[in-house]
Amino acid sequence: MSVGKPISRVEGRRKVTGGALYAADNMPPGLLYGVLVGSPVAAGRIVAVRTEAALQLTGVVRVLTARDMPRFGAVTAPAAVLRLPLQSDVVEYEDEPVAIVLGETLEAAEAGAARVRVEAEAVPALVPGHGGLSTAPGEAGLGAPMRKGDLQAGLKAARHRVVQEYSQPGRHHNPIEPSATVAWWQGGKVTLWDSVQRGTNVPLVIGQALGVPSADVRVIAPHTGGGFGCKGYVWPHEVLTAAAAKVVDRPVKIVLSRAQMYSMLTYQGFIRQEVDVGCDAQGRLTALRHGVVTTTPISETFSEPATEISKNLYACPAIWTSQAVERANVNLNNAMRAPVEGPGSWALESAMDELSHAAGIDPLDLRLANFAKVDPQHGKPWSSNKLREAYAEGARLYGWRGRAARPRQDGPWRIGHGMAACTMGNFRFPATARVRLAPPGRAVVEANTHDIGTGTQTVFVQIAAEALGLDASEVSIRWGDTNLPDAGPVHGSAATMCTGAAVQAAAADARRRLAEALGANADELDVRAALRRASAEVVGEGRFRLPGNAPFDADGGTSPYAMRTWGAVFVEVGIDEDFGIIRLRRAVGAYSAGRIINPKTARSQMTGGIIWGWGKAAMEGTPFEPTHARWLAKNLSNVSIPVNADIPADIQIHFVDEFDPHASPTGARGIGELASTGVAAAVANAVFDAVGVRVRHLPITPATLLKRLAAPA
Repeated sequence: MSVGKPISRVEGRRKVTGGALYAADNMPPGLLYGVLVGSPVAAGRIVAVRTEAALQLTGVVRVLTARDMPRFGAVTAPAAVLRLPLQSDVVEYEDEPVAIVLGETLEAAEAGAARVRVEAEAVPALVPGHGGLSTAPGEAGLGAPMRKGDLQAGLKAARHRVVQEYSQPGRHHNPIEPSATVAWWQGGKVTLWDSVQRGTNVPLVIGQALGVPSADVRVIAPHTGGGFGCKGYVWPHEVLTAAAAKVVDRPVKIVLSRAQMYSMLTYQGFIRQEVDVGCDAQGRLTALRHGVVTTTPISETFSEPATEISKNLYACPAIWTSQAVERANVNLNNAMRAPVEGPGSWALESAMDELSHAAGIDPLDLRLANFAKVDPQHGKPWSSNKLREAYAEGARLYGWRGRAARPRQDGPWRIGHGMAACTMGNFRFPATARVRLAPPGRAVVEANTHDIGTGTQTVFVQIAAEALGLDASEVSIRWGDTNLPDAGPVHGSAATMCTGAAVQAAAADARRRLAEALGANADELDVRAALRRASAEVVGEGRFRLPGNAPFDADGGTSPYAMRTWGAVFVEVGIDEDFGIIRLRRAVGAYSAGRIINPKTARSQMTGGIIWGWGKAAMEGTPFEPTHARWLAKNLSNVSIPVNADIPADIQIHFVDEFDPHASPTGARGIGELASTGVAAAVANAVFDAVGVRVRHLPITPATLLKRLAAPA
């Protein structure tokens, strides 16, 4: 059996030996290098783009402005933005693309871009915290308000109540590989090598924008050097690259600079949340109100639906949620690893800890008292929910119940303990896959999926191997090409669950066809032996469908079951009160996420998620400069992220034994983002436990702690 084994990644050797090609590594003949030039103002109008000095440089071939570009057709989702740049003289955020310099070399294009002079008439910009407030429904229906029960009666009946606001700054994805696109037109058709998390999205948007059939757009993207959500939609630079290549009739490559990754791509936006929650004397919730405000651009809308966690995590007779957006002159915010419940858990799980202290109840016992036996929002039964088992195992591994007996001081460090629940929506997409069985004994999985560093290719090989009765070493995989079956995205923690189900079905179909060809019984077939007797290749097709053939569902959709992933995280921190330094000393995460296909890659995912959550809690935040309405430090040297010295070796991961047949025929649910939820709140809760300071704005920096520690009680 291959499933359940800790197999190393099938693409690992190719990566460490330099054989893995990323988008920017592709060099079609006659390639021109493109460099984008951005607007110097955040709001206003472009008066002129002076290109003469750039065109005088050797190696600069052309400078494209709005006058040179084709008029794009209207685009719809999965386009990230609907208002594409280089189509008018109006700009709405700093560094919005206003020109493309094309050069025979990258050096020539960069030098030319530095010589382009952009004249603009600025108007006062709206900045985060001072923008225009409006309600918004959110994205994909996730942000719809919930009105369950009598909120005011529930709050009035509460014995204990917490009303607080929690906030977090904008923060950027910063994948190691910057977004890159290479476009090459041949005979009216275009091939793009692209840095993406779903290649099949790209032809739809390129086709709409440039007026070509999507079937004439091929996307090749096997390896993507990190995504975290920023490469899930189709962004303007992809359209601009294809358009520029068409205009000059030569292949064009555009790689966003690190600074442009800040201003021309996306980030997790500024988010403010207010939680009003009450409970009775036994700790049972009586009412919960959760409101969210997300900062988003002038002409685009992404409302972080952080209230979803409050609709789904706890049993409560009255739950009211609301979403709103603040419009400002910023580039588009969007999904970042553990969207929705990532921000939502920061607020809700902080408020639950505050409520536990107000009620004099252990934080774990408060959560156990409010375990939701059915989905609080719709009353559906869970497809599977072993959160209570995760609470129990996590608490046992951490020693939560015995924490009071342990020392609270270690040299200069004050020791604190905190915990939080973890949960993530179960996002599902349709998927297809193909399995080829070739004599004398090889199986090949074919699926247009992508490698973003999570190890899904290995998981798909394992699933196929188990279905065929082969060893994983006898199965290989072809991926990352729109000429292959559409396998769905590698975001939303969906790939193992959905693409894995399609691969399983394709392997079963191939097994059946091989048996038919040999006049054998498929259930009893020894595939390895049968392939030695077969005379021709056998091809199996597989598909994973959603109820009603929906293109997407969340938390079960129209299924009779509600679906989510679950967990609990426990952390120990140390705080040096003299310097305000906060250190993570150890962490335990216990999770209910369905069947674990590969424990090795799964533990890697969850460990990385806890580290990611620590970065959000204690380090990360991109400063925004309000005078010029721009990101202040658009480079990696100004980014505080966790390094080895910040993270202890003592991080334990536990998976509850579970099989969820309703979420996926593989029994799996998503895990990729689950571990990032709850961590920030658990850290803040541990800080309070250590030094009695309640922090409600992220990140929790030394400056924040010193200021709060010095404040009068």
